Amino acid sequence: MSNPKTAVLESIYQALQALNAERGAQEQIVIGPETCLFGEQSELDSLALVSVIVDLETAVSDKFGRLISLTDDKAMSREPVPFTDVTALQGYILELVA
Repeated sequence: MSNPKTAVLESIYQALQALNAERGAQEQIVIGPETCLFGEQSELDSLALVSVIVDLETAVSDKFGRLISLTDDKAMSREPVPFTDVTALQGYILELVA
């Protein structure tokens, strides 16, 4: 496996690419480190965010050989929540798999 930071980022990008594959041409989101995932600036509705989270939990659990949960009380009580953007989510996942 590549280094953990790269592996996590690839997993996030793959989950977002899968989401884009289900969306129309006018609904595509730009994927990058600053892609907003949650909040007023996000282009994701709650259902899309849940889909990305489920895909990520599966992909990261498979890559690292351990189950993770991205929506437990620990995640939801953080300020800011780890879903603000791709970089924040990557950092949170790296904490979970460390």
